[in-house]
Amino acid sequence: MTALDSDSRVEDCIMSKRHPNLLSWQWRHYADQHRHPTNLLLHLIAVPLFLLSLLLLLIGLWHMGFVPLVLAAIGLYGALCLQAQVHRLEQNQPPPFSGERDACKHQLLEQSVTFPRFLFSGGWWRAWRNRR
Repeated sequence: MTALDSDSRVEDCIMSKRHPNLLSWQWRHYADQHRHPTNLLLHLIAVPLFLLSLLLLLIGLWHMGFVPLVLAAIGLYGALCLQAQVHRLEQNQPPPFSGERDACKHQLLEQSVTFPRFLFSGGWWRAWRNRR
């Protein structure tokens, strides 16, 4: 075991203690971190792009197809970059990730669970009506 492995295990342990239930933690803070109208609108584009690209990635891996893998990588990168840019417009910024593994967990859960829940529960519409 290297020092890097040890550091990442410590980070994982700290993150799990700080957010033992990441989904409920994300949900609790999601509306406060998604109020800007540009951010709200671009999430309607970026999250479906992320999910479709993720599906395309799985298809590409299953069939070992080069084109689907490349298109998926471009779509995932584009969706995440787009969201990173518009999150800067928010008054309440999400806390920084504690590492690559933490970033992957946060992004995967936010894109596939938290944002769809926010959208279909009416949270997106409430945020849009109260936008600033």
